[in-house]
Amino acid sequence: MEYVAAKTTMCRQCGRSFSPGSPKAGLKLQPKESPPQASEPSGFRKIEELWTRNRNRVVACFECKRKHEVSDAATSTNCPGCSAHIDLRDYKITTSFSRSIRTRGELYLTSKGDLSSTSVICKSALIEGKLRGNLHCEESATINFVGKVPGRLVANYVSVERKANVQCFRRIHVASIDIKGRMAGEIIATGAVNIHKTGVLEGNVTAKSINIDKGGIFSGRLIIGQGDLTQAELLPETKPDAAGPDQAKLPASSAQPLPAT
Repeated sequence: MEYVAAKTTMCRQCGRSFSPGSPKAGLKLQPKESPPQASEPSGFRKIEELWTRNRNRVVACFECKRKHEVSDAATSTNCPGCSAHIDLRDYKITTSFSRSIRTRGELYLTSKGDLSSTSVICKSALIEGKLRGNLHCEESATINFVGKVPGRLVANYVSVERKANVQCFRRIHVASIDIKGRMAGEIIATGAVNIHKTGVLEGNVTAKSINIDKGGIFSGRLIIGQGDLTQAELLPETKPDAAGPDQAKLPASSAQPLPAT
């Protein structure tokens, strides 16, 4: 590169003097590269950034029941109140499993899985295999297998799928339940019991309400209202007369003895 009005110049490599001229047609000077300007992100990029952004959720302590916010990607945390450990992992059981589980994550029991733990506490569960122990779900439990459930089942919401055929030996405590397949057992619900057109329920039910679609089958005793309602509460309480149980009460007009004639 040389000044445009220069008449002569000297080669920087060999030191010889020469008259500068215009470059040959085949040679082109490379302009200095300018940094690329940042383009606005596309709609797909915005959605991807929104999806990959760390999300939070609220979990409750198993010991003191205190709730606090944690990252959705976290696998465990400690309670800020009592410092107790809280497991946040998801469990997938494909073989025989007999250890206790206590997590705020999800549980997936596959068709080849055999869960015989004495106590299982989780956020939600999908049951497709053998369940021999007790199951407590914070939110929902989906049952989709054929077999028996000897343990206790407690959940906020339970869904019995169409291909399911389960027999529960202990009471099922739920807020609401949807029955689309076959089920036998005793249900204690604080909300509604819904039997769909393909559902069959055999057993006693205590619930706030029950809905049976056309084609649904229910066989058993039904109590709508309080779960501890007894026969003594249905009938008014009568007090025996002080004179004796054999003497009936007389009207006030005939309470005085009649005069002799």
